[in-house]
Amino acid sequence: MAFLEVKSISKHFGGLMAVDQVSFKIEKGEIISIIGPNGAGKTTIFNMLTGVYSIDAGEIDFEGKPIHNRSPQEVVSSGISRTFQNIRLFSNMRVIENVLVGTHIDTHYSFLDVLLRTKKYKKYEAENTVKAVEILRSIGLGDRIHDYADSLSYGAQRKLEIARAIATNAKVLLLDEPAAGMNPQESEELLQFIRTLRDGGYTIILIEHDMSVVMNISDRIYVIDHGKKIAEGLPDEVANNPRVIAAYLGGEKKYAENS
Repeated sequence: MAFLEVKSISKHFGGLMAVDQVSFKIEKGEIISIIGPNGAGKTTIFNMLTGVYSIDAGEIDFEGKPIHNRSPQEVVSSGISRTFQNIRLFSNMRVIENVLVGTHIDTHYSFLDVLLRTKKYKKYEAENTVKAVEILRSIGLGDRIHDYADSLSYGAQRKLEIARAIATNAKVLLLDEPAAGMNPQESEELLQFIRTLRDGGYTIILIEHDMSVVMNISDRIYVIDHGKKIAEGLPDEVANNPRVIAAYLGGEKKYAENS
């Protein structure tokens, strides 16, 4: 049984078939990339995985249980969390406050507890704060806890968004274009960071256009074009697949392997 299994999922918007019977499996601890040209259906798949969109056909199973057509909060509570292509931080909040938002997906106190600042509220908030500090230290942002989010560098903001996803008690992290806007040095640092996450026990699914990142980080790759899966396999297999080269790489391989 796969850790996460997507079975022939489809999604249409009116007469447009955005995702057409796409299937894939992900084992625990893998780094998987989903690639394809703009408009191929990649983000729609992420939205189906996370409950933003319902599915019109197919199934999504996580740890042997169906999670398709559940609310985003239910999906997050099950252990799947995501980031977005455009960074969505609370820029006027401090770094630690952004992470605390993630811990509140599963609160153990009522609104009345918040209003009255009861012992129960204070207990869980203290525990959440300790958790948030530990996460920030583990990803190298321990010295920026009290800074405002918009004071961080672009790469650090990406890390903070991932930290917030981790704070939801995620087991699977869906990263949507994490290298977007990064220079080569930042992309290399991102590679190392994602490997650290994997070594820490997380399963990673990437949507990414930076082929250097994709080819050097992925255990396996799935390729989507016009809503259909056209290829899958190891990085070298995908990079040399004629359909992938034609559909996505513009007729030639455009990536560089790291030594």
